[in-house]
Amino acid sequence: MAQAVLTIDLGAICANWRALAAMNAGETAAVVKANAYGLGAATVSRALAEEGARTFFVAQAEEGVTVREALGPGPTICVFGGHMEGDAALLRQANLVPMINSIDQMLRHVEALPGHPFGIQLDSGMNRLGMEPAEWSALRDIALSQNPVLVMSHLACADEAGHGMNEFQLQTFRQMTDGLDVPRSLSATGGTLLGPDYHFDMTRPGIGLYGGLPFVDARPVVSLAIPVIQVRDVNPGESVGYGNSWVARVPSRIATISAGYADGIIRAMGPKAHVWAGETRCKIVGRISMDLIGVDVGQVKDMPETVELLGAHQSVDTLADAAGTIGYEILTSLGTRYARRYIDR
Repeated sequence: MAQAVLTIDLGAICANWRALAAMNAGETAAVVKANAYGLGAATVSRALAEEGARTFFVAQAEEGVTVREALGPGPTICVFGGHMEGDAALLRQANLVPMINSIDQMLRHVEALPGHPFGIQLDSGMNRLGMEPAEWSALRDIALSQNPVLVMSHLACADEAGHGMNEFQLQTFRQMTDGLDVPRSLSATGGTLLGPDYHFDMTRPGIGLYGGLPFVDARPVVSLAIPVIQVRDVNPGESVGYGNSWVARVPSRIATISAGYADGIIRAMGPKAHVWAGETRCKIVGRISMDLIGVDVGQVKDMPETVELLGAHQSVDTLADAAGTIGYEILTSLGTRYARRYIDR
């Protein structure tokens, strides 16, 4: 079989959620946007709901419909993008809770879905989504009269515990929300790790659930085993792959493995990335192509049928470093061509 196998450990996801929840005296939600960071929103959401999560966050209403179909009635599903034009039917039918980001969204929501639950997203300094202080001041009394279920904001630099932006946003959020009789939420994974001052009534971990930094104590969640199609000897002066970008300086043994950038293996990581053949670290050589990758296996004594790109030897963040990116991109880029295998809790 030339199909790579992506294994997703649901037990590890649930353990990571429990560990983050234990840091927080309030409610701990779960962020399952972008198809649960590429790992399957329906399956992951069901596992987390069974573990005790009662609130889920997605980016778009369409994502929320998928999660609602998986979970059925009961759990709260919030939409970061708010109430966009054309969303009313989806929000109503799937009972989704939009996080209102502007006066325009507020008007759209109360006109299209009067009485339907909603939350408020405030901009505490990130300048990405949410109402800025002046806009919130103008809308505050009207919005509160409609009984929002949550008021939230988002930290820009929570991955860096000592960054001054964290304290600045915390104080801004407090100035905008202190005294409100509405549940509040400021923190995702990074903010959860900053401590109780940042927790408020709800935290919303995302990347930490899936084994990524900054949650250094997270259990690994994903492993990726890639089949070896062919092994060949390459003489000095011969090249491997497109563009002659790698040329053998000594007699070499090269394995061709069955995956590439069509599977979300980022092409830019080629010069720095490695795979593991058993306990032997093997360098990727030549350019990563659409379906195939060359690997130097000269030090491998007993060639296995598959090599490991992600797993016990190499995390999503290690791979991200090789690509000059972050673990989020590695996870959300994982392609649809893998045979996906879930390990139950």
